[in-house]
Amino acid sequence: MKKIIVSVSNDVFNDNRVEKTCNSLCKYGLNVFLVGKRTKDSPKLPKKHFAVYRMKTLCKKNVFYYMELNIRLFFFLLFKRTDILWANDLDTLLPNYLVSKIKNKPLIFDSHELFWAIAELKDTRIKREFWRLLERKMVPNIKYVITVCEPIKKYFQKNYKVNASLVRNIPLFEEKNQERKCFPLKEKIIVWQGSANVDRGLEELVLAMKNVDAKLYIIGRGDIVDNLKQEIIDNDLKNKVFLFGRLTFDEMMAYTRRATIAISIDKPTNKNYEISLPNKIFEYINSATPIVCTPLKEIEAVVKKYDVGFVIKDFSVDNLSKQINEIINNDSLLQKKSDNCILAQKELSWQNEEQHIFEVLNKIQEK
Repeated sequence: MKKIIVSVSNDVFNDNRVEKTCNSLCKYGLNVFLVGKRTKDSPKLPKKHFAVYRMKTLCKKNVFYYMELNIRLFFFLLFKRTDILWANDLDTLLPNYLVSKIKNKPLIFDSHELFWAIAELKDTRIKREFWRLLERKMVPNIKYVITVCEPIKKYFQKNYKVNASLVRNIPLFEEKNQERKCFPLKEKIIVWQGSANVDRGLEELVLAMKNVDAKLYIIGRGDIVDNLKQEIIDNDLKNKVFLFGRLTFDEMMAYTRRATIAISIDKPTNKNYEISLPNKIFEYINSATPIVCTPLKEIEAVVKKYDVGFVIKDFSVDNLSKQINEIINNDSLLQKKSDNCILAQKELSWQNEEQHIFEVLNKIQEK
């Protein structure tokens, strides 16, 4: 059985795309070994169908962290037997790229975003240009590239003449998610899930809750959580806004299935957000929960094609309050959008997406 080492820069606890990818690689018949990092607060992992190794890193998430991660990962990969290498995102690509050249092993680069365009780098030109330089030097020489949305696929084609395979981050289709919601629900709940970082509309959303008769569940960790906690205290919202932190995927989805609406209001302040198609959009659909989103091109296209939500263009606090109130009090329209989510689930499934991974692996097998 051929062995594949999959690399990621997080602690692998709640990376649902990587989890699904590894399970698909197992399904294909590969011996899968996933490598991530271990931090002081890394939770214990549940049992998986593949081997996992979490490297200890001394540095926190800064330039020294990335240096340490890449050095440790390089030597780990160099001395491990493998037949195929799989690098998730640009921050694990360099050691995989070097080892693939040294060992003459096929490399698959799975780009979940344009790493140099992430919000955290928008004000740090030197760091941003460093990651762009790495991308320019390596990506044109990689034969097997996978990405998550059409704009990034087009970006690789235009800039590097690389024909990437499209594998969207869509949940597994499960019959249990076909159960119909019946509006009105017992309780009005608004859910937001993801990485709580800058420019995702969370500050405005929390303030908007002062004038919304519902509860807001924010699920996930990120750079602005402390700011949100203070905002909740300052505005006496502790009985309306709840920060759940990091949950397992199943725990998170249990909350989302109970929700009246689910929110995705990233601002187009950087290239990644402009072109993004977040996995939470499909997770909301998978939970039969109507979506409230910003008019970002890829997100709006999905929401309108399947008629599963509402697109809003003004993210000000007052307008958010007004529009959210109008939406959560329109049970007939919510019922229609929720029913459409259920209809869309069979088409929007990981079982369909993983076929594109198998196509890439078939090309490698043919060599």
